[in-house]
Amino acid sequence: MKLKTIKSPDDILKIISETGFLPFFANDISGFSIEENIAPQYWFSGETDGAWEWKGQLAKSGECVYGKLFRGKAGFVSREWLPDLANYRRDGYDFEGFYEDGHANYKDKDVYDEIEKQGAVLSKELKRRLNYRKGGNKGFDTVITRLQMQTFVCVADFEYMRDKRGREYGWGVAKYTMPESIFGADFVLSAYDRKPLESKERILNHLRKILPRASEKQILRILN
Repeated sequence: MKLKTIKSPDDILKIISETGFLPFFANDISGFSIEENIAPQYWFSGETDGAWEWKGQLAKSGECVYGKLFRGKAGFVSREWLPDLANYRRDGYDFEGFYEDGHANYKDKDVYDEIEKQGAVLSKELKRRLNYRKGGNKGFDTVITRLQMQTFVCVADFEYMRDKRGREYGWGVAKYTMPESIFGADFVLSAYDRKPLESKERILNHLRKILPRASEKQILRILN
């Protein structure tokens, strides 16, 4: 798949709008990622902002959701396709029902409940509050990735350290929230009148159209 060369966050947003789904990193489907289509000077550069800085701006745009949504790796899903993805990945559950029926463990619940209580919380603060540190709880990255893959949690923004001149530097610290906090529960759950497998088939049919050269196996690896 050949996407437009990316030179700005607006370019990324346009692709997300057109495709509905956009992994950040290269994957099984050749050409279907930001990494493979961004102009080199906007991938890693100490002189200008690029994809790594833009992801926070896009995450809080209200036009898409960002998180580890593709086989545990980061990417974007458009506002339009979020309800069907949530319906499929959550299997038609809210989180409480998901947990009560044994699809989530107590660590998942603790993290989800803390994010719900705070509304939005930085990962370092979340780890502190739930004792994910030396000698304490383990497996935070596994839990937070799983919650993102299930669409119960997403990234709201990134917070950066600043130098003496007030300039941001280093890797941004993720701030986690729930899609419902960004888009509203009524919207996120708006596909729940369909069976989860109906949502899966709708997404599959869409991805088959935009990825005609991809095999069914490759598409399912993106979706599942």
